[in-house]
Amino acid sequence: MAPPPAAVVRHGPNLLLRRRGGLLPSSSGPATLPFASRGAAAAASARLRLPPPRFSLSPIPKSLSSTHVPVRSLFTGIVEEVGRVRRIGPPLAPSGGGGGGGGGEAPGLDLEVETKNLLAGTQLGDSVAVDGTCLTVAAIDPAASTLTFGVAPETLRRTSLGGRAPGDGVNLERALTPSSRMGGHFVQGHVDGTGEIAEFRPDGDSLWVTVRAPPEILRLLVPKGFVAVDGTSLTVVSVNEEDGWFDFMLVRYTQDNIVLPTKKVGDKVNLEADILGKYVEKLLVGRMEAMSKPGS
Repeated sequence: MAPPPAAVVRHGPNLLLRRRGGLLPSSSGPATLPFASRGAAAAASARLRLPPPRFSLSPIPKSLSSTHVPVRSLFTGIVEEVGRVRRIGPPLAPSGGGGGGGGGEAPGLDLEVETKNLLAGTQLGDSVAVDGTCLTVAAIDPAASTLTFGVAPETLRRTSLGGRAPGDGVNLERALTPSSRMGGHFVQGHVDGTGEIAEFRPDGDSLWVTVRAPPEILRLLVPKGFVAVDGTSLTVVSVNEEDGWFDFMLVRYTQDNIVLPTKKVGDKVNLEADILGKYVEKLLVGRMEAMSKPGS
């Protein structure tokens, strides 16, 4: 039942002040809760006086927190097409575009991919996820039906793209637009690292896949949560941090439309944990650090 209008209490901006363990009255008056009797307010205040949480949380690895990469493109993890690598190697000529750049210590590579469906509407400078890695279109060849991307040295170190060879299949997805359907989850195309396929196990017409992954990625995964594997949005089934693996299941349609089932045990896959998990971990670590300071 809605409370009578007379029970509405208008709050000033500083009426309630928080402290560890409960609420403090502000200088402007007593801490009054709307639509609550004194007894209910006292009970609510008592419920708020909880001891600080007791749990351990490892610090965020530098690979996930030391640099901030602005979100310029967003993907869904729903693969549009499996393209084919036409060429991967040093740039044929200097180019002002591309997803790579080069560092002083090692040159980047050009990745030329043959595609049937992505040429229409794609322009120079557009972002495309190639096996889950956000790359920039540096060249378009309509006659050869190819898109060329520049791959930076850091991208080669962080992802599995450097191991691709002509003829290899790669998952392709163009960046999300305001009119796109959100069929997967928020995928940035910022690969966190690589994992290794540990097992394929058929189950009816579906396929179980087990992937070994580093601890800094595993701790961001939860059962029934999201993970992008080679840019494919998938639902995590189990996570075993002690043994260092997680698994998921591919239905028949997904098997027929992505690269993963064509790989073999021991092959590398690009992994991107759900961005929400990264934000939650960073906020919790910051909160725990603040609570550990004297006088907090």
